[in-house]
Amino acid sequence: MNPVNQFIEIAPDCPTDKAVVPQDKSDKRSIAAIEYQLLSGKPYGYTLEELKFATHVLHKQIPPAEVKTRRQQLWDEYFTKPCACMRASPLTKKYGWGAHYNEQGKIAIYPVGSVEYRRFVQDGNIKKYCAMRSKR
Repeated sequence: MNPVNQFIEIAPDCPTDKAVVPQDKSDKRSIAAIEYQLLSGKPYGYTLEELKFATHVLHKQIPPAEVKTRRQQLWDEYFTKPCACMRASPLTKKYGWGAHYNEQGKIAIYPVGSVEYRRFVQDGNIKKYCAMRSKR
C-alpha cells in the first residue's frame, strides 16, 4: 500500500495556483489541516499507512492513552477498509501541495510553484501522477 519514488502533482482543477495552508473548520479538525500539520512538521516521517492512521486518530480525537494501549487493535480496525492515497488528499486536490514518496515510501509535501515541486515534475526517474479531480 505504500508507494515509492512517486510524485503527486496538484489536481488539474485545483482552485489555487499557489499552496495554501488549510485551516480547521469550527471546533473539529479538518483532514487537510491534520495532514498538513503532520507532513509539514515531519517531512519524510510517515508512510501512507502511518499518515492515514495518525490522521484518523487525531480527526476522531482518540485519546493518546487509548492509542497507546489499543494501538494494534485500532490499526487493524481502521485498515479493514481500503484507504485513499495522496491523489485523493485535499492537500493535492484543493490546497496546492504536491506530495513526494521517497524510496522508503515516506511522504513530504511541496508547494506548487516551488523549485522543489518543479524539480520533481521534471525528473524523468520519478513516476508522476496528478491528484484526482474534484469534479468530473
